Amino acid sequence: MMGEEGQEELRVTDKRRIYLDRDGSEQVNEEVAPPNLKPKYVEELEARTQAAERQVQDVQARFDQLRQQLQRETDETRQRLNRAADERAANEKAKFIADFLPVLDDLHRAIRAVSENAPRDAMLEGIRSIATGIENALTNAGVEPVSAIGEAFDPELHEAVDTADADPEMDGRVISEYSRGFRMGDRLLRPARVKVARASGDTDQTNLRRHESAG
Repeated sequence: MMGEEGQEELRVTDKRRIYLDRDGSEQVNEEVAPPNLKPKYVEELEARTQAAERQVQDVQARFDQLRQQLQRETDETRQRLNRAADERAANEKAKFIADFLPVLDDLHRAIRAVSENAPRDAMLEGIRSIATGIENALTNAGVEPVSAIGEAFDPELHEAVDTADADPEMDGRVISEYSRGFRMGDRLLRPARVKVARASGDTDQTNLRRHESAG
């Protein structure tokens, strides 16, 4: 309905509950919360689900932390191994060079001997000393010569640069060496350049005739 000023009267519904106390005075109660309609087992399941989710998050966080820690330790270990390998290589290189320094001294002495017209025997002894020093340095570095003369020709170790006629029992064997081969462990540094014996055709024919006569 309209008031005196022509404005519509607003109706306000008060949802608060009014009840009388024992002494008759009015008491106002705020709006009552709606009742919880979820069954108790549903609430328990939701609580367990939330707890499980929190546990999963904790486990994931711990896993990420351990993974980062393992990655750091792996990187540090790799760096230590690389430094150790570099140091070992540097030490081996330094030792190899140190073994060659006496050889350099012998070489300079041999040069002075030649320039001073030293006796032939003295110069020869100096050259032998140089060769011995080089061989010792190579041996200390793990280098060893490849066996050649008298051995059966092995294309993995020998390089045949020449052949020569020989008796049948020497066929395929190394009879001369032009330059020595060297290896380090299982690695071939250089094959030996050799001359290989081959049984001559005349000898083969003679052996064949002997074999036929014996037959």
